Amino acid sequence: MVKMNGLPLLCLLLLFMVRAEGSSGCPEPCSCHGSQVDCSAQGFTSSSLPSHFPADTTELRLHGNLLTTLPNGLLDSLPLLRHVSLYGNPWACDCGVLYLRAWLLRQPASHSSHHKVNCSSPLSLRGRLVVYLAEEEVLESCHYWYCDLALASQVCLFVFVAVQAGLLVAVIVFLRKFERISKEARRTAEEIIPGGEGIPGSEYEPLKDSSI
Repeated sequence: MVKMNGLPLLCLLLLFMVRAEGSSGCPEPCSCHGSQVDCSAQGFTSSSLPSHFPADTTELRLHGNLLTTLPNGLLDSLPLLRHVSLYGNPWACDCGVLYLRAWLLRQPASHSSHHKVNCSSPLSLRGRLVVYLAEEEVLESCHYWYCDLALASQVCLFVFVAVQAGLLVAVIVFLRKFERISKEARRTAEEIIPGGEGIPGSEYEPLKDSSI
C-alpha cells in the first residue's frame, strides 16, 4: 500500500521535472550556466539561430557568429535580460537591422550590448555602429535595394518580351516562306499536268499499230 501511495507522488515529481526542463531548457548547441546562455562562436546564421531562450536568461552571448540580422521579437521575450554580446557578426545594415537598432536604442546608455556592433554592409555604412545609425540612412539602403530589384525585374521582362517577339517574327517568316513554296509547287504542277496528258496516247498508239 505504501508503494502504491508513493507511485503517484513519484509520477508528479517526474512530470514537474520534465515541465521545468522544457520551460527553461538550454538550446543546442549552446551552453548554459545558471541564467547565462553562451551561444558564441557556433557558426549561427540568422536563419539557424535558436528561436527561443530560457525565460530567466540575464546574459546572452551571441558574438563570433555569422549573424546579419536578428529575428523580430527575439529579445523581447526575455524580461530579465541585462547583457547581450553581439560583436563579431557581419551585420547587414539594411531593412533587416531595424529591430536590432530599435532594441539597442531602448537600452540604457551604460548598457554594453552595443559594443562593437558594427555594420559590415552596405559599403557606405561599413564600420558604423548600428545604434548610431539614423533611420533615414537605413531606409535609404532599403530604397536602393528595392530599386535594384525593380531594375532586375524590368530587365528580365524586357528579355522575355524580346524573346517572344523574336519567336513571333520567326514564325511569320516561316509561314510566308512556306506559302511561297506552296504557290510555286502548285504553279509547277499546273504547268506539268496539261502538257503531259497527250503523251501517253501519242506514244502508245503508233506502237500498237506497228506491232499489228
